[in-house]
Amino acid sequence: MRIGIFGASGYVGGELIRLLLQHPKVEVTTVTSNTYAGEYVYRVHPNLRGETNLRFVRSNPSTITDECDLLFIATPHGVSSTFMPELIETGIRIIDASADFRLKNPKDYPVWYNWEHRCPELLEKAVYGLPELHRDEIRNAQLVACPGCMAAGAILALAPVVKDGRIETDRIIVDSKVGSSGAGAKPTRSSHHSEHYSTVRPYKPVGHRHTAEIEQELRLLSGRDVVVSMSAHAVNMVRGILTTCHVFIKGEITPLEVWRMYRGFYRGEPFIRFVRDRKGIYRYPDPKVVVGTNYCDIGFEVDGHAHRLVLISAIDNLMKGAAGTAVQNMNIMLGYDEREGLRVMGLHPV
Repeated sequence: MRIGIFGASGYVGGELIRLLLQHPKVEVTTVTSNTYAGEYVYRVHPNLRGETNLRFVRSNPSTITDECDLLFIATPHGVSSTFMPELIETGIRIIDASADFRLKNPKDYPVWYNWEHRCPELLEKAVYGLPELHRDEIRNAQLVACPGCMAAGAILALAPVVKDGRIETDRIIVDSKVGSSGAGAKPTRSSHHSEHYSTVRPYKPVGHRHTAEIEQELRLLSGRDVVVSMSAHAVNMVRGILTTCHVFIKGEITPLEVWRMYRGFYRGEPFIRFVRDRKGIYRYPDPKVVVGTNYCDIGFEVDGHAHRLVLISAIDNLMKGAAGTAVQNMNIMLGYDEREGLRVMGLHPV
């Protein structure tokens, strides 16, 4: 199966190349970048030196479909919607890692992204690409829109308890701490080493755009209105997201009941792990443990004093939060084992 990656010079594009070069059933034929056209891939992604002699080519939507059977898109937000109708007409299957087709309601884009959607007629066609929630739809989709990284961590932590129906859905609190790679490869003052090092910086205490995805998906699960209060912090690590969610129980709940919720909801899921240990320093999910993997580690505690559940998830923002989920979606779409190309154990220490 010939694979193309449109906009492959960023961190997500680099992870896609790394994963797909090791995938036993696909061949990466085309990787595009207008900035680095003509350059060897390993000059931008030095970890791939000796693994490939691919060169970047210029991004041309009208010709790339002649060179591949399935296309990943890893362009900045707001770009893929400028050429998506042209791609859809060719019949090629597409996995978009950007935000352009995640939200179903076109009216949400001016609110959360400050731009009007250019092809709102395609939003219903796109499938939200979180396999644990939409596997059957992904299997037959032409266009899959991968989740935002912080949205993925929050939704996976919250989905079982929201589905269960015993929490107050009008006050769900999501606190996300994300590594510097979440800001992308383009440098800014905030990502400058002397500004980012040693920091725990609240950069979006309210109004984070991933709130819209979280509410959309939890509303679908619960069948009720959902209000999410989300805050995001930049922290002193390169990769990873730690998400802490606070939800409030209607009545009483025991840890055993919570275990049953999670185990029932995620039965058979290859990339969900539960972490709630009584010993050691890794008693709860920790981003350090999942770096480089497609796992989402989930844990919880019951706060009987405040009728509160504390839900914790840890993912690698470039893997389960982006490229890893994208490859998992590809495997589902093509009928492969979901773990192909993703059978990676985390490193320790890192």
